[in-house]
Order: sequence, then C-alpha cells, then structure tokens
Amino acid sequence: MSLPLPVQNRAVFDEVAQWLCRIPHAATIGLQFLQGERGRATLLLPWAEKLVGDSRRGVLHGGVITSLVDSTSALSIFSLLGEPEAIATLDLRIDYLRPATPGQPVYCTAECYRLTGEIAFTRATAYQDDQSRPVAYSVGTFMRGAHRATIGETHPAAVDHSGTGA
Repeated sequence: MSLPLPVQNRAVFDEVAQWLCRIPHAATIGLQFLQGERGRATLLLPWAEKLVGDSRRGVLHGGVITSLVDSTSALSIFSLLGEPEAIATLDLRIDYLRPATPGQPVYCTAECYRLTGEIAFTRATAYQDDQSRPVAYSVGTFMRGAHRATIGETHPAAVDHSGTGA
C-alpha cells in the first residue's frame, strides 16, 4: 500500500481550506477542515439542533449535507492545484442513502479523480462512524477559471451594479 501524496501546493490548499470554512454559510453550519492529501479532502459537519430538518427524529436537513459534499468536493480540487483559481459547481448529483444518525457528526471525504484544463470531476462519500455505511454518495463537475477574481478578494466589477462601470 502506498502512502498518500501531499497536496500540490500546501500554502494554497491551507489558505483555501481556512477560507472555505470561514465563508458565512460554512461557518454558520460549522464546517471544519480535517485533512487533505493530493486529490482528496475531508471535512466535518458537527451535529447541531439548528441543522435538524426533521424535528421529530432529530435528522439533519439534506441541504446541510449538500453543503458539506459540495464544499469538500471543491476542496479536493484545490489539493491538485499549484496556484489559486476560482471554480464553480456545474453539476452535483447526490444519492441520499440513509438519514444521518441524530447527535453524531457527519464526515465527507471527496476525491478529484480527473482534472482537465477547464473541468474538474469529483466523487464524494458522506458518512458517520463507518465509511462502509454512507449517508450519501455524490459525483460532481466543477468549472475551472470561473472568474478572474482571486480567492478571498472582491473584484471591483462584481460590486458595480450600475451598469456604467464607474
């Protein structure tokens, strides 16, 4: 069995992982970075009452699982990049296999299994205490170079809504 390879550019990956977990939505639901290696990333979603979608059973809302899967999938792409770049989710298909057990965190490990000049292809598994009993599986495609802005910065043109460019 071979050892995992380190991410392509540790500084870029760490910066994106921290930034991704500080985005207001991610921070609100409590996403936490756990680990990364070349082509793979793992995030954690802690169970919280405010994230419950079925109050009778205490089951997490599917939307927070979607956020976990989408964010982890995106981060797996950055493990392969030498420089920061903007990406956008083009398609994310999720098969929900079972409800997450109430009171337990949900982990997601994603893999970017193909990276082209324009598109990245990912697959991910959301699970709790046993990866062989997944909560959900997903496959996704992401567009590379979706915007010229640098990660974490606001591009001036993105703020101007007047149409005049001034």
